[in-house]
Amino acid sequence: MGFNAPGAAAQGPIVGLGRFGAFAFSVLSALVTGQWSPRETLRQASTLTARCFLPVNVTIFPFGAVMGLQGMRILDLFSAHHLVSSLLAQFIVQELGPVLAAVLVAAQGGSSFAAELGTMRIKDEIDATEVMAVDPIGWHVAPRILAMALVVPLLTIIANTLGLAGGWTVAVGIYDQPHGVFMAHLVEIIGLYDLSCSALKGLFFGVLVGAIATYRGFTARGGAEGVGRAVNDTVVLSVVLILVFNYLLSSLLYGGVS
Repeated sequence: MGFNAPGAAAQGPIVGLGRFGAFAFSVLSALVTGQWSPRETLRQASTLTARCFLPVNVTIFPFGAVMGLQGMRILDLFSAHHLVSSLLAQFIVQELGPVLAAVLVAAQGGSSFAAELGTMRIKDEIDATEVMAVDPIGWHVAPRILAMALVVPLLTIIANTLGLAGGWTVAVGIYDQPHGVFMAHLVEIIGLYDLSCSALKGLFFGVLVGAIATYRGFTARGGAEGVGRAVNDTVVLSVVLILVFNYLLSSLLYGGVS
């Protein structure tokens, strides 16, 4: 018994990864075969946008303002305060915008997806869907993942804009930096590639959060406690994996690894 326990413990994550892989394959099959509802996808996307739009934008603007404030103070030591928009563009567009948008969507939207599916599982509504010969993956899961894939890149673009607006408010509005100087260095450092990569990060994070949230909710067990555990696991796993994959994506997209 003592020798078998470590092996059994080690099998837990492997079995869980295998189940998640089978779940992801079922979702992909439903998407490829068209066993999902475009109307339900748009409904979920609309609900998700309404839930997450305000938290994302209210958070990113102060972040941009604080970065503008600290950037102006530090760069002023080197008489390089005119480069503050370059600093803001690099950090907000490439890193902060997609990460912050995805984290807040995970906390607000991902947790609600996990709670909804977990409650449906506990109340046997998902089993009832199967009895009616309707694919529960295609009806309940795929639209939610697609909604995440649509909404997170959109919120990322909006977050980038408002984050830069926060920095502009400090640099131009408080420190009296000329608007033309701010915009000239901003346009010089940020191009279509950077904007596309930022949106691509948002797309990847949206699919990631959607997959984690729906899987945790779809496989919830144990009554109300199981639903709460699914919601907690969704937020924690999403935030951790967003930060890990953000580094990997930045290294891949921006040449962080030589």
